[in-house]
Amino acid sequence: MTHTRRRSRRSRVLAPSAALLVLVVAGCSGGDQPSVAVPTPSSEAAGYCEELHGELPETVDELERSDPSPDSDLTAGWGDGAIVLRCGVPRPAKMDDSQSKAVDADGVNWLLEQRDDAGPRFTTTYRKAYVEVTLGSEYAHDITPLSAFAAPVRKTVPDSL
Repeated sequence: MTHTRRRSRRSRVLAPSAALLVLVVAGCSGGDQPSVAVPTPSSEAAGYCEELHGELPETVDELERSDPSPDSDLTAGWGDGAIVLRCGVPRPAKMDDSQSKAVDADGVNWLLEQRDDAGPRFTTTYRKAYVEVTLGSEYAHDITPLSAFAAPVRKTVPDSL
């Protein structure tokens, strides 16, 4: 984890020149940013997601913001894909399972889905737009990053109850 943090700090200094080099050499490719499927929410949910996008933090768990491609107000990322947020995702089927696990992070409820091949995935519950956060395997047993999203979610995505 320390290695990622060092790289993130260094990338702040090198970001403009590195970005220019990538654009020139790779012909405007997305560089090292992970590619993420952009959700297609209702117009109401998209409005909440746009508001959320403007409130998201620049750092989460000391990882710098590095949004995935393609560029969208419905997605955000930190630490080159270690933490990825998608807003306006469909309601997960697991929410119908009475055995599903949930966590509360600073007043926001999240459905927990353990993934075999990666870290956990969390999706907000009881909100007018579903916000999904996937964490890298280094966060297999750590929900700390969810705290960074609690205030922005509470502020921009109303309760559905």
